Amino acid sequence: MTRSAATELAQLVQRFFEDYLAALRGMSTHTIRSYRDAVVLWLRFAARDTGRRIETLTLADLTADPVEHFLKSLERDRHNGVGTRNTRLAALHTLMRFLAQQRPASLVQFQTILAIPFKRESRQAPIEYFEAHELDALFGAIDRRSADGRRDYALFALMYNTGARVQEILDLRIEDLRLEPPYQVRLFGKGNKVRTCPLWPVTVQCLRAHLERLSSRDPHAPRPALFTNHNGTPLTRFGVRYLLRKYVTASSATVATLRGKRLRRHSLRHTTALSLLKSGVDFATISQWLGHSALNVTMRYARADLDLKRAALSQVFPDAISPPRGGKLRIDGAELTQWLRRL
Repeated sequence: MTRSAATELAQLVQRFFEDYLAALRGMSTHTIRSYRDAVVLWLRFAARDTGRRIETLTLADLTADPVEHFLKSLERDRHNGVGTRNTRLAALHTLMRFLAQQRPASLVQFQTILAIPFKRESRQAPIEYFEAHELDALFGAIDRRSADGRRDYALFALMYNTGARVQEILDLRIEDLRLEPPYQVRLFGKGNKVRTCPLWPVTVQCLRAHLERLSSRDPHAPRPALFTNHNGTPLTRFGVRYLLRKYVTASSATVATLRGKRLRRHSLRHTTALSLLKSGVDFATISQWLGHSALNVTMRYARADLDLKRAALSQVFPDAISPPRGGKLRIDGAELTQWLRRL
């Protein structure tokens, strides 16, 4: 192994992240970091598997068998789910396509990795979301008399209003808000796509109360983000997860249905989608509202809500869910025995 062969892989990986993903593909910072984590995990595993240091790995080490062992290790040793396993594989597939373009002489080698299939999940977990009374309990658990409480209330109100992804909310700046009619917010979604979402007047009131807290600080201090912590730095996704868990735990003391649910940060986004669907908003509008890449992503919400299923059932079979009718069962002995035999 020559020194140039060892540095070739490092140079190509650097170009993959700096030039290909960021400049040519225009991927968001969050996606690039996800790809970075996958490549780092793979390089560490490959180094342990070969008994060498990461800086000595070469393109010849990128073969299918080690990648398959790596994917099995994710599930066995790191206890990752099928979705995480597939996400890591998707990142490696993208890297292999880039390397194939840069080094076409090794195309057959890279194709063996591209041929590794994604794993189908054995079952799809049901979508967890807040029912109306659960959402009321969540907001009721927030003490709006404190500055932190007004921030948290505005944060979750904006998440529910827009149905935005958590990172889209955390990336917001004050200038992205329009708190004068027509009320709206500008969101930066996946793939650097920009969309505008209307704001409800009640959400605008919460945001104004939160902005009063920010204006009370040093006017010359930089405000890089709309939602910050006590240190003035942007709130993180882990911070949002902590706050949501805190208020869900507090509200579950009075709302028993919250105790058996696994509600996450994305659950508010699911709640927004289902609320719009129940209100009669069409799928195309909901897809644009949430910034979905395709309409079939939005269609899954039609299978999530029990009320929508009952409504559909009542349209086709109106007697199926109607209340039982009063009366007495009249049947003689012969009919009874014939009925029992047919069971």
